[in-house]
Amino acid sequence: MTAVEAPASLTEQALDTLRRDILSTRMAPGEALSEAATAQRLGLGKAPVRAALARLAEEGLVQALPRRGWVVSLVTIRDIHEVFDLRLLLEPEAARRAAGRVDAEALRRLDAVCAEGYRPEDPASAAAFLAANRGFHVAVAELSGNTRLARQIGRLLDESTRMLVLGLRRRDRSGEMAHEHLALIEALALGRAEAAASLMQEQVAESRAMVLAALTAPDALTAV
Repeated sequence: MTAVEAPASLTEQALDTLRRDILSTRMAPGEALSEAATAQRLGLGKAPVRAALARLAEEGLVQALPRRGWVVSLVTIRDIHEVFDLRLLLEPEAARRAAGRVDAEALRRLDAVCAEGYRPEDPASAAAFLAANRGFHVAVAELSGNTRLARQIGRLLDESTRMLVLGLRRRDRSGEMAHEHLALIEALALGRAEAAASLMQEQVAESRAMVLAALTAPDALTAV
């Protein structure tokens, strides 16, 4: 191991923490990051933090600024369209394939998200709700029987999490999302493939509309 390398476990620890902070917007778009300050906050050395930031740069979540450190990437309008375009291509098909494959245990797992809610006065509740929402969508994708499809959808959901956090601050759609999940669960359980695909398409489209409305506001932290 060279002097600049860090134990993988420490790098992964830094990566998980920083990714979670960025996706939850605890670290806001445009926020500057110092390797030294971040290492001190995480109780780690600079090497694992630097390695984690390099990984996050590959994911598009941070950007390196020459001689100035790092900055949390802005959410661009192009980002929103690209992520949600792909979700609209993949998730309805996953729901179509998942129809009729839902058993009682899976139904309980899917239904759990509907008990969650976002409370504007409690910022942490947004992260909790969206984690449950991600679990719901990933579960549907996994029920499609195509592991690669489920993996790609999981990655897109990670990318859209930060967008949804920012969107929920302006319009609380958590109640609507929970209601939509219940309707989708029913279609999946009854094997109504086309209805399930249509409901999924509507849900993803509504979420995109919410995000675009929020992030095109004059004071939004986005870049064109």
